Amino acid sequence: MVFLTPLGGLVALAALLPLAAALASRARTEVVSRRLRLPPPERTTELRPLLAVAAVALLGLAAAQPALTRSSHPQSRTDVQAVFVLDTSRSMAASSSPSSPTRLDRAAAAAITLRNAIPDVPAGVLTLTDRVLPDLLPVPDVGGFDGVVNRAVRIESPPPEATAVRATTYSALGQIAPGDGFPPSATKRIVVLLTDGESGPVGTSELARSLGGYRFEAMRFWAANESVYDPDGRAETAYRPDPSGRAVLADLASSLGGKSFEQSQLKAATRYLRSLVGTGSTVAGAATDEHRYPLAPYVGLAGLLALLAFLAVAPAGVRLTRQ
Repeated sequence: MVFLTPLGGLVALAALLPLAAALASRARTEVVSRRLRLPPPERTTELRPLLAVAAVALLGLAAAQPALTRSSHPQSRTDVQAVFVLDTSRSMAASSSPSSPTRLDRAAAAAITLRNAIPDVPAGVLTLTDRVLPDLLPVPDVGGFDGVVNRAVRIESPPPEATAVRATTYSALGQIAPGDGFPPSATKRIVVLLTDGESGPVGTSELARSLGGYRFEAMRFWAANESVYDPDGRAETAYRPDPSGRAVLADLASSLGGKSFEQSQLKAATRYLRSLVGTGSTVAGAATDEHRYPLAPYVGLAGLLALLAFLAVAPAGVRLTRQ
């Protein structure tokens, strides 16, 4: 248990004063009653100060905001890691209407689904235009992965270095190999490419040499009726959908010993990714995914009930009689 605002709990210390007074008063009353041989005091005489103490103590405890916490230690594979490469070129902003999900929106959702299918595999995020840039190195934290994909991956952020009409270049995937994204312990290295298939010429032979030993999967997000819209909702005349992307991706995946899928084949892509991951031993990672269960509302409610009970109990010496 933790207290989110522990200083607020100082209010509970005020309950010690009426408690001490109630105990002292009770002790004196018992002494006097015995000496004078009087009947014992009514229960309401004892109950009322206790209710006051309980109300103050509970409300003070609620001010400290107690909460139960639970942390998990996720199991993480050490023999395999994956990187999800999201195409952020201008064509990935295409959609069927100005208000429809863009290709990048659909690719990001698919990346999260695919990553959730392999929760014990450390995974990272890369963005692709005419170069590959890391947004997140492979980590076992699924929530961290989702956060980066949802908040950091944006169209042309950063923009490509070249000024060519078609900025996407799959040849840039070769930059993954000399990078430090994969530790030596990761004997299985998986690259998942999410793109619309609209790329410049690709030297597949050279890329196959660069990514030799890597496992590869690609998904294409594309439709013939899609356009890139400006902020005013007008279709940009400079963009024309390229239907050859399916063949380009299939050839790329084949040269790398992998498979390519269409956006409608998410389940098949998920099964294939799991087959690439396979099975292996795991180790416990650092504590993550801390869950907090706030108790303040319940403690505060108990304090209010104690306060209402205090007000409902007649003070000592008061008698309610019918006239």
